[in-house]
Amino acid sequence: MLESKNKNQDIHRFSIYRIVNFLAGVVFCCLLILTSGCRPTLLNSQSNNNSKLVLVSPSPPTTFNYAISRFPYSIFRYIYEGLISENGLTGELEPALAESWILSEDKKRIIFTLRSELKWSDGEPLTADDVVFTYQDIYLNQKIPTVYRDFLKIGSSGSFPSVKKIDKQRVEFILPEPFAPFIRYIGRLKILPDHALRDTIFSTDTDGKPLFLSTWNTNTQPEKIISNGAFRLKNYIPSQRIVLQKNPFYWRSDSVSNSLPYIDKIIIQILQSTDNQLLRFRSGELDSIGVNAEAFQLLKREEKRGKYKIYNGGPQFVHKFVGFNLNQGRNSQGKPFLNPIKSRWFNNLAFRQAVAYAINRQEINNNIYRGLGKIQHSALAVQSPYYLSPEAGLKVYDYNPEKAKKILLDAGFQYNNTNELLDEDGNRVEFTILVKSEEKLRIDTAVQIKEYLSHIGIKANLQVLNFNTVLQKLLSSRDWECYVGAFGVSGADLEPNLLSLFWLSNGSFHQFNLGSKPGEPRMKNWQVSDWEKEIDRLFIAGYQTVDENKRREIYGEFQQIVAEQLPVFFLVNPLSLQAVRNHIDNLKFSAIGGAFWNIDELKIQEK
Repeated sequence: MLESKNKNQDIHRFSIYRIVNFLAGVVFCCLLILTSGCRPTLLNSQSNNNSKLVLVSPSPPTTFNYAISRFPYSIFRYIYEGLISENGLTGELEPALAESWILSEDKKRIIFTLRSELKWSDGEPLTADDVVFTYQDIYLNQKIPTVYRDFLKIGSSGSFPSVKKIDKQRVEFILPEPFAPFIRYIGRLKILPDHALRDTIFSTDTDGKPLFLSTWNTNTQPEKIISNGAFRLKNYIPSQRIVLQKNPFYWRSDSVSNSLPYIDKIIIQILQSTDNQLLRFRSGELDSIGVNAEAFQLLKREEKRGKYKIYNGGPQFVHKFVGFNLNQGRNSQGKPFLNPIKSRWFNNLAFRQAVAYAINRQEINNNIYRGLGKIQHSALAVQSPYYLSPEAGLKVYDYNPEKAKKILLDAGFQYNNTNELLDEDGNRVEFTILVKSEEKLRIDTAVQIKEYLSHIGIKANLQVLNFNTVLQKLLSSRDWECYVGAFGVSGADLEPNLLSLFWLSNGSFHQFNLGSKPGEPRMKNWQVSDWEKEIDRLFIAGYQTVDENKRREIYGEFQQIVAEQLPVFFLVNPLSLQAVRNHIDNLKFSAIGGAFWNIDELKIQEK
């Protein structure tokens, strides 16, 4: 067996796993998935004697239970840690709660050794029991509907690893087969407290469901929510603010033994209006703000006077797209999720291709993103070592409305005397575009797409809803038609297997054709297309393959299938821009981690 002795040796020895760099903090800013542009930004700060940062979230939290949360604007990156972490500049693996790990020769057994004297935010010891509990009783528990179980599926059969305690500080994971991304996934999954949650797992409510599912909701007293990260929950005023306080039991310290973090308090203000956030920043009230294309020129002119700097991390690790609901299933009452007439349009490849040719992405970039973006063609970003470019053969859809009309006519659609598009049965082609309310640029994009569709005879209506409601429609009720959205899993463009939650047919975020999830009534007539099955096969081959040239071929095939079948059509990838006041010290901005991935090391200079 091979043993890591320090941070650099760990990284070198596990170079086989250093496939990915990914953004710090999920939610999935998320999992999921589904997240784009949702990293909180900093506001006003005080002196280091009682220093505080005020972050901003556009939506209130839905729960404080990490395992079942799908909320992208979460506090979990600040209050929880996993066994290992990733450097926000380089993406390299680093020890966290585990000080070292050992990989067996056959790559199927991994032993993690925890740091000594770890404690929870209530002062209770954190041991191997907590690790085994978190994985065995929460993540691998079929009664708990957690998206994180997807990260632990291994092999074509979807088998899971086993986990056992060796002693107080050591835990062993046993894999059914070698799985290259596994250690990366371990870094994503936070450890939860056995002593605070065990009873909720094995006790049930009147419906027979674990009490865990209703535990640590937004009404829970903050002191009862136990954490292990740099901060702990201090207070929550619904729909107004979340207050985090320095965790006195946090394990990290600096080179001269000062306990981290340096910042005493984080206040997360819940503000939906980006215009209001911009106004506050310009008046000097806020310390940082995400810079969108509309605000860039204005903020750039005021950079010196405002005593801040706009950081540019290059294209965001986010995929913005327009997509259709391809789900042909029915709920447990036999009612189809989607109008069968519209479902027939959406599942017609020619229809999806026509829509792609009808959208002028260059104009969207020029007019909406002010040129501060890149047209995206592929299911992987250009930063990925597995990226397949148009020059290398990737199918693309350059703006061509006349070609779009011809494709529709050849597919049996027709136009009436007022140039309205009808299907072969004479039904007017009309549907609703769903878009979240918290991002103006996304709404503007949806409005522009509506206009483009009108040029080929399609009538589109807009449905602008808050993001929590959007997620409910996408991932629960499935009652949506067309969606202008985004998804991104931290670092997934560098390790494509991290996108499995979205692309695998049984993935928790396979939103364009979402199947039954654990705890849900079994849906009827759900169909998985041949090309979806082929993507499943390619993802399995991708994680089983170590040879980088072969992996590029595998993920090249995946990108080509997505480009040809168009379950989603990619739009514009904006630049990652953030304005941060100059008195925030020790900032290490990157496209991978953003501005505040090392928040426990940040200091605030006195003004």
